[in-house]
Amino acid sequence: MSSEILLILVAALLLDRLIGDPDWLWSRLPHPVVYFGKAIAFFDGALNRHETLGAGALKIRGALTIGLLLLASVVVGIILHRLFGVMGLLGYLLEAAVVAVFLAQKSLGDHVGRVAEGLRRDGLEGGRTAVSMIVGRDPKTLDAPAVCRAAIESLAENFSDGVVAPAFWYAVAGLPGLLAYKMLNTADSMIGHKSPKYLHFGWASARLDDVANLPAARLSILLIAAGALLRRGRSAAAEAIGVARRDHGLHRSPNSGWPEAAMAGALNLQLAGPRIYGGVKVSEPMINGPGRAVAESEDIDAGVAVFYGACSAMTFAVLLIAMI
Repeated sequence: MSSEILLILVAALLLDRLIGDPDWLWSRLPHPVVYFGKAIAFFDGALNRHETLGAGALKIRGALTIGLLLLASVVVGIILHRLFGVMGLLGYLLEAAVVAVFLAQKSLGDHVGRVAEGLRRDGLEGGRTAVSMIVGRDPKTLDAPAVCRAAIESLAENFSDGVVAPAFWYAVAGLPGLLAYKMLNTADSMIGHKSPKYLHFGWASARLDDVANLPAARLSILLIAAGALLRRGRSAAAEAIGVARRDHGLHRSPNSGWPEAAMAGALNLQLAGPRIYGGVKVSEPMINGPGRAVAESEDIDAGVAVFYGACSAMTFAVLLIAMI
């Protein structure tokens, strides 16, 4: 973690916080993640013969796929870093802009905030429409409190893998680390699920993504606690850490339970529990069972405030480390 890398990260975090993903730009240009998706889809179409190959062969092909994609990402990251390195101040600014593209502070806060706005403006249907943009569960099965819980859960989970994790891997390994992480995370979302088509082919991507997100998931509870301290006081911060330590294992994911439990504690809410994905009911216990059972749109607002407090705490911490 060089001071140079950390200062670029601070600039990227501030840029992303202020500008986010402007529609005027990405309506004219394809987002870099689109190219990641195309590369993953190419290998999926070429190598994933799940109808004819056995589990072992599919796992080998899937591991080869993600290995080649990660190697390509690292190479592109090295080339970009070296190119920016000979451009002086302009190079630093361009690298900060590239890093900001792969962060999701403002876009995540905006998307989650629209769920609360939709509920207040258009009632349950407005909330369902807004939440369908950020979660995979069937919105028609959600009542108003479930819509609120889904938005808050998405906020917490994506804080970890959409903000903390890319920042962490950039801090540790520069642009090669950031691009490799985003490629891996995109692969996990595309081929890492446990459907018959991807159970074996996506196995390596899913397991590697779990490992890559492990540090950020643990860091996220400290940052959410810091955000809770800034926005809701010492008691909320203590609850964020306490509930995360106690209830993180109640989640099906080895990583998502940490930030979701921390947010549940910070807001004194029950999160997770039974829900429906693609018509299939997933039965899980409630995280923070002693918390309030009924979530409201104001809880989404409170969650977004804690989220932005956590983002501010992370930016300040990175700056402090860079100055040491």
